[in-house]
Formats: sequence, C-alpha cells, structure tokens
Amino acid sequence: MQSGEARGNVTVVHEIEESSPGQRLVARGPAPRDARLTMILVHGRGASSESILTVADDLALSDVAWLAPQAPGHTWYPYSFLTPMEQNEPHLGAALARLGAVLRRLESGGIDRRRIGLLGFSQGACLALEFAARNAGRYAGIAGLCGGLIGPPGTPRDYTGTFDGTPVFLGCGDTDAHIPLARVHETADVFRRMGAGVDERIYPGKPHAVIPDELDAVRAMLGG
Repeated sequence: MQSGEARGNVTVVHEIEESSPGQRLVARGPAPRDARLTMILVHGRGASSESILTVADDLALSDVAWLAPQAPGHTWYPYSFLTPMEQNEPHLGAALARLGAVLRRLESGGIDRRRIGLLGFSQGACLALEFAARNAGRYAGIAGLCGGLIGPPGTPRDYTGTFDGTPVFLGCGDTDAHIPLARVHETADVFRRMGAGVDERIYPGKPHAVIPDELDAVRAMLGG
C-alpha cells in the first residue's frame, strides 16, 4: 500500500486512487503483503475510519492488516438503507465503487481475495454486505454487525456468482431500532443461497452496538 504519515500506530494514507484526490484510508497492523489476512473495515453513519478501528483493537489479531476507508462527510449515503436505491444515488454507487477500489488495489498488489475480508457496522455493515453480494467470490470472511442488504422490501436479490464457502457472520438485536429483523433473515438466506457458510445470531434486546459475543464470533471466523 502507499505510505503515509504516521500517527502513533495508525497510518493515514491520502489519495489512494489518483482519480479520487483527498480520500483517506486508515491502516493498522502489518502491511497487507506481510499479513495473514487483510480486513476492510467500513464505519457507520456519522463515524470515521479511526472509530471502526476500535473493532480491530478489540479483536486483537496481530497478524491481520486492517484498512478503513473514510466516507465523505462521514456518511456513505444520505437516507435509510430501506429507501429506494435511486434515492441514495449517486452516493451509494460512489460508496460501492470506493470499496471496489480498495479491493482492486489489494488484488493488484498480489493479495488473493481468499486473504481479504470485509467487516462493517450499521450503515457500514449494509454497505459491506451489499458490496459483497454484488461481488461474490471466496473471501477470508464477511461480517455484518447490525446491518443487512440494501433496498426497500421486495427488492430483487438476483445477485450472480458464488461465495464458495466464505464464512459470513451476521449479528443483530431482535428489536434493533435501525435494522428490521426480517432484513437480517433475508440477508442470511441470500448469502446461504449464494454458497456462503452463514452464522446468523439474533440477540434478544441487544442495542445498536457491538457486543463481546459478536467479537468472539468474528475472531473465531478469522482464525484468531
């Protein structure tokens, strides 16, 4: 990856794509070429690259490289993930393209997709899951914490490709104020149909937050 300025144990990388000046990618841990796995972390609405890296701290996997892109204005798309997709354009398309650019940069650097994973929280979970569904393949692992596939009820889920056994973790509360339980179930069903090994955990009364059991599940999924 491109070098950047050091801030403690966090490296901020500017302009990771020439066509996207001013965009930021925050990295922690070993360089991807030296890491056992590389995880792309996707923050939620109103949050930041640095904030999602606290999940990396909690997972404490020293042989994993962690990369976290920053959304413009701290928001990947303006409206609820349940609104018609066109209402969230062009922001949604740009956000999906941003994740694609990070993935392509890793692959062009010789990192096999089997050594790359995705993890997102809240709006970031929705974005990561939608990106994965549109770009199916064998990943190291995919984790959606308090999230689900994007689009209003009844959205066609005619994604193509297969996950070829990719482990997927979905964690959410049964009464989450932002994520309908039915959407979590639908997301699990779609990923299973596409050949993923899905671990879906619904927690009674869990708030819109990450809890220790979810961290344990992700750590185990990543071989920690």
